[in-house]
Parts: sequence; C-alpha cells; structure tokens
Amino acid sequence: MLENFACDKNIPETSQFPLCNTSLSYENRAKDLISRLTLQEKAEQLGNHAAGISRLGVPAYEWWSEALHGVASVGYGVHFNATVPGATSFLTVILSAASFNTTLWFKMGQVVSTEARAMYNVGLAGLTYWSPTINVFRDPRGLQEVGKEGNSTGNRLKVSSSCKHYTAYDLDKWKGVDRFHFDAKVTKQDLEDTFQPPFRSCVEEGRVSSVMCTYNRVNDIPTCTDPDLLKGVIIEQWNLDGYIVSDCDSIEVYYDRIKYAATPEDAVTMALKAGLNMNYRDFLLRYIENAVKLNKIEESIVDQALIYNYIVLMRLGFFDRDPKLHPFGNLGPSNVCTEEHQELAFDAVKQGIVLLDNKKALFLSKNTTKNLVVIGPNGNTTMAMISIYAGIPCEYTTPLQRLQKYISSVTYAAGCLFVNCTKESLIWPATRVAATADVVVLVMGLDQSIEQEDLDRENLILPGY
Repeated sequence: MLENFACDKNIPETSQFPLCNTSLSYENRAKDLISRLTLQEKAEQLGNHAAGISRLGVPAYEWWSEALHGVASVGYGVHFNATVPGATSFLTVILSAASFNTTLWFKMGQVVSTEARAMYNVGLAGLTYWSPTINVFRDPRGLQEVGKEGNSTGNRLKVSSSCKHYTAYDLDKWKGVDRFHFDAKVTKQDLEDTFQPPFRSCVEEGRVSSVMCTYNRVNDIPTCTDPDLLKGVIIEQWNLDGYIVSDCDSIEVYYDRIKYAATPEDAVTMALKAGLNMNYRDFLLRYIENAVKLNKIEESIVDQALIYNYIVLMRLGFFDRDPKLHPFGNLGPSNVCTEEHQELAFDAVKQGIVLLDNKKALFLSKNTTKNLVVIGPNGNTTMAMISIYAGIPCEYTTPLQRLQKYISSVTYAAGCLFVNCTKESLIWPATRVAATADVVVLVMGLDQSIEQEDLDRENLILPGY
C-alpha cells in the first residue's frame, strides 16, 4: 500500500506548517512548501516520480497514471492486488465516441473517476491521470483517439485528468518518419479550425487540470518549447488552471535526437521558459540544477513551475491529511467493478456499434439458429478486446463466450492463428466447418501487432490479405 497523503496530524512537527493549513489559499500553501525546498529538492519534484521530502512530511508521489477507458495498469501510479483485482474497462475510445452521446461520456467519466478515487483511498492509485487522448485522427481504426470531428473530441469529464497530445500530433511511425522527428506543417487556419478546438474545449469547457505537450514540432518548433503554444495559448488565452507536462522523454528528444537544443541545459531551459511545469521521465530534473548554476534560467522560474503542480495536488486533497476524512473518502473497493458500472460498460458498447448493412441476418434467433460457427482469431481472444492502455478488467469475456451463452450449439474455428495470418493451414478446416452452419459469425479486425502506438499502418488492406 502506498503512503498517499501529506500533513499527517500525527506528526505535529510537520503538520503545523502553513502548507498544511487548509484555511489558506492553495497558492499560499504551495508557496510555503516551495520556500522550504533546496534547489536539489525542487529539481526532484519536476519529474513524474516526485521524490519524498521526509523532513516536511511529504511522501513520494507518482504523477503518471492512465485511465483512457478505465483505470489502467500502464502507469506507475496504479497497483492492482487482492484488495482491488480489477476495474471497469470500457472498450476502445473510438467506440464510445461513435455513440455521439455526451451523456454517456459523462457517465463513463463518473465511473472511472469514482473507481480511481476508491483505489487512491486504499493506497493503490494516485490522483493524477494522463488521459484522455484527444488528438484529431482520420483513421477509423485508431485505438487511443476519439475521432476526427473537432466537436466530439472535446466533450469529456474526484481526480485530475490531462488532455493529450498537444498539438497537431497525428503520426507515430509512418514511411520512415517517426513521432520524434515529425514536423507538422500546419497553416494558422488549419491549426485553429482542426487541431486546437479539442484542446481548447478540454481546458475551457472541461476545466481539465493538465495538458500534455509532446514530441513533434509544429512549423519547426518543438511543442514543449514553444512559448506561443504553451504560455500564449494554453495559459493566457485558455486560462488553464493546472500544469503542463511533457510526453515521455520529449525534452530529451529535443536535445538528443533532433538536435534542436545545443545542450541538455538549453533544452530544459527552453521548456520551462515556454511554460512547461513537469517532465515525464527524469531529463528535466537531471539538468535543471546545472542550468540554474550556469545562469541559463532563474530559480524563480523553477519555483513558478512547481506552484501549479502543488496547487493541483492540494485541490485533490493530497495535503489535507487522511483521504478517508475528505469528500469522496467513503469510496473504497466495494465501489469498483459494481454491477451498475458493468451494465454501463455493456450499454456503452451497444451504443457505439455502427451497423453498416443488415440484410435480415440480425438479430440472431435462439429458436431458428441450430448451429452457429464463429471464425477468426479475434473470436476467442481477450486482450485484443480491451484494446490499448487498458487495466485489468473486472472479467474477461470473448465474443465466442458471449455467443455460447446465447446460442446452444456454437462451433469455433480460428481460421488463422494470428490476425496477420501468415500461415494458411487453418483456413480450410474453418471453411469446412462453415459449410455445416446455419449462421457464420466472422470476427474480423486488427490487434496491436498490426497497429498501435509507435506503429502506423501504411494501407487499408485487411491483414493477411
């Protein structure tokens, strides 16, 4: 179990500090905390794993957790165990987006935030989740994004969330170009009309407490070092009430891979001066001390970056003693994987399904279907069904298992071992089984061996064709 709060009243020598005084403003409490830190301690707070400060009664904190479509096990901040063995997992984000039902999205957000807070209360999770991904994308098979319609990507809803990846970021690895070297050439009009609306809506309407900038450049300038995009837009125009964090190793990429910065100290200086508050990984904390000592950046800018990080944690109650005494303190393991949450997840699937054509084949009749055959490697898989950036679901259910509960006689034939179907030895057995069926259900689609983060497809051809 994680030590998950500061200002423990049982430690009077630290709990009496102004930073623990809940009658003060968050800003004043944050300033008091920062005033007590050495430069080295400040540096150690600028990465996703913020070091503990034992002399002040502040435990270490892991900022990186994920909750793209349920509390995920991807980030370092979440730990499933016997107390909470799994969490509600909604299916891939593009599916829920296809419902075009904002009420549904709100309910999903309530479920995820409730389960996340419940896990925090028992020391199994943090309070900051670097989700959702709201990049505009135009490939309907995308696993993380919600679509290409700017209005639908912006409306989503406890805990702190972060909208990512800012901005004009729609390439991972494609035809020899990777996300680290990608330079998006975007006109001002296209930026304002296409790529910025989801993020603007996320900050202004959703009142998100964080935005994540990323690896790519926009018109030659890396996003996390661009003061116009960070300070000028996110902070001054949209009035972000929170912090800006870089994607994994982004600042290091600017120095090491694309040579945008001459030295590591230059890279971290440009990022902090542009408005960055935190670096996912440790590049910023490794070089910021030396940057200050070399007079490349003032320590006051480091202080200003930290203020917003701490304000977010204070708004979440991290500095308000035992979380069980706070609002939402009654949440616990019994609030995770509830029947109500599972019913909503099932309903979300039904609302997102798009039926292109129905030639009187659906719905399947229990009475008239005597022999159903399910074909396809994804017909009896679990991991492909829960998609990318997932946690441990409350239960695993394959399409085959669901159909077996509905139809009395179901036969399964994989057809291929994997979705890329490199060997054809199972195709003919599947063909023979199909010939005996009243109804054949072909479970098509991809898995993460075909397309995922850092792996883009170059064509629309079905894998194995």
